[in-house]
Formats: sequence, structure tokens, C-alpha cells
Amino acid sequence: MGEEIDRYERVATGFGQRVKAVPADKWGAPAPCEGWTARDVVAHVVRNHRSMAAAATETEAKEMAADEDPAQAWTDTYESVVALTKDAGVLSKPVNGPGGPMPFEQALGGLVSMDTCVHTWDLARAVGGDEHLDPDVVRLSWEMLEPMDAMLRRPGVFGPRLDAPPDADEQTRLLYFLGRRA
Repeated sequence: MGEEIDRYERVATGFGQRVKAVPADKWGAPAPCEGWTARDVVAHVVRNHRSMAAAATETEAKEMAADEDPAQAWTDTYESVVALTKDAGVLSKPVNGPGGPMPFEQALGGLVSMDTCVHTWDLARAVGGDEHLDPDVVRLSWEMLEPMDAMLRRPGVFGPRLDAPPDADEQTRLLYFLGRRA
């Protein structure tokens, strides 16, 4: 397995641990993303995974249904994506990314890992869970996102950039950059 898939699996496993730890009465807890709940965070990550997998397999992505259990939706989605990582043909399939087409493997190790990493923190913050993120993915996320600062400020993407405390660690700087208060 390559570095991209190893990274993806680390991040997705961490997200899955947070999902499994959500108490049943916390799915409606407000998340740091304006107007979102903990359930909405999981639905977003599930949608992104299903969309990326659908692009790589030339199938139709399915939204997470309103009555779908978020923990089960995540588990099923993650397992289906991991199954795709065993197929070299699928891994090399081009999918759309912000900079244009890229191999599915690269999208998982970059774009999907970055998005899942950030939303791991959102979910943890919403439900009072473990907010620690993988430092290597935090660094990669910063390297990916910092050059796209102007694009990130469009409505519906990320909130306004906040000034992190001068002594902030990398995770805190990334979160403030994305409009979150850590």
C-alpha cells in the first residue's frame, strides 16, 4: 500500500473512532460549521467519500438518507472505499479535484484526507470528543489549503480567516485559518 492510502486510512480510522464515540443524544449537537450539527458533519464526510468513490467507479453517489444511522453510514461508506483501494485500476482512475483531474489514490491521500481531518475536529468539538488530529495530515492540509486562501473564503466553503494566538501549534493555526476557534 502506498503513502497516499496509508494517510487516508489513518485519517479515516481517526474519524471513525470519533463517530463511534458519539453518544446517541449528541447527534443534534451544534458543530463549529455554521448551521450544522454533529450528524451534518458525518453526512458531509459520507457524501464526499461516496461522491469520490462514485467518480472513480463511474457510478451514482447516494446521499446519506435522513433516517440513515450516521455511524452505520460512515462504517459502510468507509468499508466500500477501502475495498476500492485494493484495485489498482480504480486507484489510477482520474477524479475531479480543485486543481483538475487527479488519480483516485491521490485524491484520497490529499483532498479527502484533508477534508476528513478537518471534519474530525468539527465532530469532536460538537460532541466533546478527542480533538487531537494527525500532525502529518495537519501539515499536509495547511500546505494544500494556504495557497487557496481566496477561494476558501467564498460563501459555503470556509468561514473568515481568524488570527491564531502567536504561540499556537500547527493544528490551532490550521483551524483558525479555516475560521474555527480551537
